[in-house]
Amino acid sequence: MATSDRSKLRRTLQALCLSAALCAAAPALADNLPEVQRLIRQGQYPQALEKVDAYLETRPKDAQGRFLKGLILTEMNRPNDAIALFTKLTEDYPELPEPYNNLAVLYAQQKQYDRARTALEMAIRTHPSYAIAYENLGDVYAKLASQAYDKALQLDSSNAAAQNKLALIRDLVSTPGKPGARPATV
Repeated sequence: MATSDRSKLRRTLQALCLSAALCAAAPALADNLPEVQRLIRQGQYPQALEKVDAYLETRPKDAQGRFLKGLILTEMNRPNDAIALFTKLTEDYPELPEPYNNLAVLYAQQKQYDRARTALEMAIRTHPSYAIAYENLGDVYAKLASQAYDKALQLDSSNAAAQNKLALIRDLVSTPGKPGARPATV
């Protein structure tokens, strides 16, 4: 057998071995996301982050893996990292409403209600029947209304209408069992 034929055969065998290895690894990688979700449900965030990072090393653009990482970062009280991740997701996948919704939740937690409103409006624009986004938008509008009534009362403390409206809004927002803005989950 000639040297060039042996080289071709060796390259073909290497390619076949690499292909077989990748095919064998693919199911293991695909199984990582359910494992990550299980770890999240169990509150094992460092382990979940480790697994999702390993998954994303091989699939850095995977939207679901990146979204899960954003959820983990949120749960680990790393809102700035989560905001950066969800923002990048909205840039890469502007048609997905969930990253916009979760950005809004993070903004609302930081009392950045205008940014939260804008993010929720984008979520609704991409998915007009996204109920959680509408509910969260209502919560954000309630917070904005509360701020407006507070300002009205600072300017005119005798304004009975503003006092009544503020009391209604506060009652609405503080209703037991109503946690406020809800993040999207997978």
